Amino acid sequence: MSGTADGAGRAYRQLVIAGTVGNVMEWYDFAVYGYFVRPIGQAFFPAHSETASLLAAFGAFAVGFLMRPLGAAVFGYLADRIGRAYSLIWSVAAMAVPTFLIGLLPTYHEIGLAAPLLVLLCRILQGFAVGGEYIGSVVFLMERAPTGRRGVAGSWPSVGSIFGFLLGSILGAAIFGVMPHAEVFAWGWRLPFLFGVAVGLTGYLIRRRIRLDKPPASVGFPLAQAIRTHPVQMFQALGVSVVNGVGFYLMFAYIVTWLQIYAHVKPHVSLLINSINMAIMMPATVWAGWLSDKVGRKPVLVVTALGLVVLSWPLLAVMHTGALVDIFLGQFIFCLLIGAYGAINPVVISEIFPPAERSSAASVTYNVTLAAAGGTAPIVAIWLIDTTGDPMAMVFYLILAAVISAAASLSIRGQSRGTL
Repeated sequence: MSGTADGAGRAYRQLVIAGTVGNVMEWYDFAVYGYFVRPIGQAFFPAHSETASLLAAFGAFAVGFLMRPLGAAVFGYLADRIGRAYSLIWSVAAMAVPTFLIGLLPTYHEIGLAAPLLVLLCRILQGFAVGGEYIGSVVFLMERAPTGRRGVAGSWPSVGSIFGFLLGSILGAAIFGVMPHAEVFAWGWRLPFLFGVAVGLTGYLIRRRIRLDKPPASVGFPLAQAIRTHPVQMFQALGVSVVNGVGFYLMFAYIVTWLQIYAHVKPHVSLLINSINMAIMMPATVWAGWLSDKVGRKPVLVVTALGLVVLSWPLLAVMHTGALVDIFLGQFIFCLLIGAYGAINPVVISEIFPPAERSSAASVTYNVTLAAAGGTAPIVAIWLIDTTGDPMAMVFYLILAAVISAAASLSIRGQSRGTL
């Protein structure tokens, strides 16, 4: 009996690793692009001012997000009609190649306009791949989780994504800390993109060992069916996901650049603080999943969203002082609130749809929101700051997103601890 239990536990741990590993690759790439956006802007999008160069570079960052809904529709269809595992195998493979290619691309000064166009093409391919990854892996793990542990199971892809960001942050801190500033801007920024191929290959090899599953839908187009029969849930899923996208990409991607420009923190220091807080966020994420299994998903979502409404301004003001302890503590509280919300967000929007439509509906709604609100968050932040002249102006975008998501979370009925 004990041997059977051990075998089942080992098999489930292998599933968790397979479901999580792809998110490391997917989000590692998005992280290193955000952390090296200043040298990328100079290499591919030179302009008359740093603000213009940053806007162009973050514009390419946003283009990747705009492709995510299309990738979600395609990979969601594969997951619902062909199988969850099949979709996950190919989404991680589709991410590794363009990540590696960005590290090899010639710059604007070498080939002119073709350089930024090639960056855009790579971002398009990356965005397409990531659209099928995150929610697909959440659904994959939740549907195989023991009863009463679906919140914990669904939180593991969040841990993978955070670890991907953390890995990118650690490499960024090491490169900025060891290499002369001029060399980082000249060629050192390429190193984390080239390293990404090893991360992607590892994920692909692990997932090739997954046992293929039977698809829950046998006919039709699951996304079209969800739009026709569950329109209210589609809007709820969109609203619930807003603050997750805005909060994460402001406080853990753009914040590194913001600290360098407006709090006058050295690049390797801002990346080190970011890395420490993201390491802390991983156990906090699993804890939030466990808590949602005990008290329900909605209380966790509502409390953390309202916490962001109340605390975002004072926390960012503390970080703006430039004192390292204040920066660490401010981002630490952000990481607890955003990490807990982000862990439960994909679980909730997956649970509100039936199995035959789940991957398509949850993936598309999540990625539409992330494309519209998350991928554009750095651009909105830069525009708000540049327009108002106030480095704190970006906080209003985060507060608005938190209000929208709190209202959407409160609107969900009949879901406490989630029965799939």
